[in-house]
Amino acid sequence: QVQLVESGGGLVQAGGSLKLSCVVSGSIVSINNMDWYRQAPGKQRELVAAITSGGSANYADSVKGRFTISRDNAKNTMYLQMNSLKPEDTAVYYCHHNVGVFTPLGAYRDLEIWGQGTLVTVSS
Repeated sequence: QVQLVESGGGLVQAGGSLKLSCVVSGSIVSINNMDWYRQAPGKQRELVAAITSGGSANYADSVKGRFTISRDNAKNTMYLQMNSLKPEDTAVYYCHHNVGVFTPLGAYRDLEIWGQGTLVTVSS
């Protein structure tokens, strides 16, 4: 079974930094796009940052210049470095991947998977 395991959330003061990690567990053929989403209390889940297989990154306007998404293909791991954190960054952060897997019968299949979420709390 393919899963995403997140780590790195916690409580930090405004202006501080945190680094989130997301590692793929299980057997996969490929990882296509990798994204970080977040969901604040009472709000819809929103895309924070995305990175392609080639390493091109895009960010939500609210985090540009403060957050950096990266990936280590050899380790099947994605990171989100968050600097200059603000109270409005408080949310549950989710990693999201589109991966390729082989079914037990040997057929290739695209699979969309989500992490369990990690809470980031920024105090003022």
